[in-house]
Amino acid sequence: MKINITPEIVFQTARSGGKGGQNVNKVETMVEGRWHIATSALLTDEQKHILQEKLANRITSDGHLLVKSQSKRTQLGNKEEVINKMNLLVFQALQKKKTRLATKPGKGAVEKRIEGKKLDGRKKEGRRKVNRHDY
Repeated sequence: MKINITPEIVFQTARSGGKGGQNVNKVETMVEGRWHIATSALLTDEQKHILQEKLANRITSDGHLLVKSQSKRTQLGNKEEVINKMNLLVFQALQKKKTRLATKPGKGAVEKRIEGKKLDGRKKEGRRKVNRHDY
């Protein structure tokens, strides 16, 4: 189930470091995306709760999911990256993990283990002191 949160993201720009030469000092290419999870109309209450648990380290104190990007040279490129990152974060957080099914070892594996134990027993038996009564 893929949810597209793009319409609810609020963007903010700022000057960013990195590539761009002299252009970097005058153009706001860094993009910061904020999405308020609690007021979203796209999610159920259960989904909101799951997101707030799983993405707690990325959520600000006022309840916004915050993602920044400044790796691209253009504002548009960074904006697309923020959208992709946010949608991916939400998608991965809402995916249910498969429960692990316990399996039993096969017959061959059990026999191999027991045979190994018998060999170890024989090895240790050979290390014992010989008593007069053993003959």
